[in-house]
Amino acid sequence: MARKKRQALQVPELIVRKREGGQLSEQEIRDVVAGFMDGSVADYQMSALAMAVYFRGMSFEETVAMTLAMRDSGKVVSLDNVDAPKVDKHSTGGVGDKVSICLAPIVAACGVAVPMMSGRGLGHTGGTLDKLEAIPGFRVDLSVREFRAQLGKIGCALIGQTGDLAPADKRLYALRDVTGTVESIPLITSSILSKKLAEGIDSLVLDVKVGRGAFMKTESHARELARCLVRVGRLAGKRVSALLTDMHTPIGYTIGNALETTEALEVLHGQGPNDLQELTFELAAEMLRSAGVSKTRAQALRRVELAVRDGAALQKMRQIVEAQGGDPGVVDEPDRLAVARHRSTIKARSNGYVTEIDPLELGYASMGLGAGRSRAEDAVDPGAGIRLYVQLGDRVRTGDELATLYASERARVRGGADRVAASFRIGKRRPATRSRIIETIRR
Repeated sequence: MARKKRQALQVPELIVRKREGGQLSEQEIRDVVAGFMDGSVADYQMSALAMAVYFRGMSFEETVAMTLAMRDSGKVVSLDNVDAPKVDKHSTGGVGDKVSICLAPIVAACGVAVPMMSGRGLGHTGGTLDKLEAIPGFRVDLSVREFRAQLGKIGCALIGQTGDLAPADKRLYALRDVTGTVESIPLITSSILSKKLAEGIDSLVLDVKVGRGAFMKTESHARELARCLVRVGRLAGKRVSALLTDMHTPIGYTIGNALETTEALEVLHGQGPNDLQELTFELAAEMLRSAGVSKTRAQALRRVELAVRDGAALQKMRQIVEAQGGDPGVVDEPDRLAVARHRSTIKARSNGYVTEIDPLELGYASMGLGAGRSRAEDAVDPGAGIRLYVQLGDRVRTGDELATLYASERARVRGGADRVAASFRIGKRRPATRSRIIETIRR
């Protein structure tokens, strides 16, 4: 009881110090996180501290301390049974972001172990776990024992975060979500890295998205986040790099769980949209470089392209799906994945060029169709979503198809049609387009 009393008396002092722009020591941060978990630091005190951090920020040293304290609030997985270098990838989230599904088997086919823990969709961005569960029978809820065994056997596992990994992060995020402190770069950094460092990885590659459909809307803020993630990760003893990527339009041609999984599997067949291939291959190459199996980007890209061309990545995906209880036949026949039966097609109302495809509006429209959730407990419809037929800069004529909506309820399709139609802009001049890759940050 004495420890609890002393800690409760210290917390207001720490809040005031941070509010006034002061710095907290590593031990003070560890004590606060430990107290938050054992109940001696109240939720309202942790919320006040988060608000002070939101306004005053944290030094890199403080952010490292927060990251490691949250990592150590739960179990840290040991992957000493895996001889290969262990590399994960994390995306800050975007519309149509199905990259992980094709990325993981490609990298694993190149001799790197990929212990990939992903999340579920919330709001306008989809979740990798929901997309994987569109494959009949696929299990994402492996135990740590199953996770380690599968990684040791086939070099890749695609699972959800277990409850005993970085539990302090889950509790703190719930408070940040309802107290207006989500958009704090030190707290975002510690949230992302605490979970990833608990996986037992050697290195991490981050996909930090920027644009209308991303969490970070401007390049300056996205770059600041990427640099913080890289520096804090390296100070925590891991090899970390980040790609700054464009999210002003949806990735590929699909939004929604089964639709996106189908498109990701097409990449493993050497097909799929050019922008999805580019993003996947560049992230895969950075993972190989980070793992030390390729010295240069050019060498890594050649290795990635060969893994797709010779079928090694496709075979690795079959192994992953079968190991996790899914139907491996879907890997060879992606079109077997279910699509909702009620449909509505949006057509161009004028001639010209596609000058805008609003990813944020399409993300919310897809959520309204049943493909996403507004609350964590909501169910998702694997067959709901949107298929696009055009990308930015394409020329269209009046009556050309722009998109098809899919939902299990006719009313949802009718309700989303106007929003999807309003997401497109047709103009007289072809807009400038650019690569999905904006910058690579390694320090």
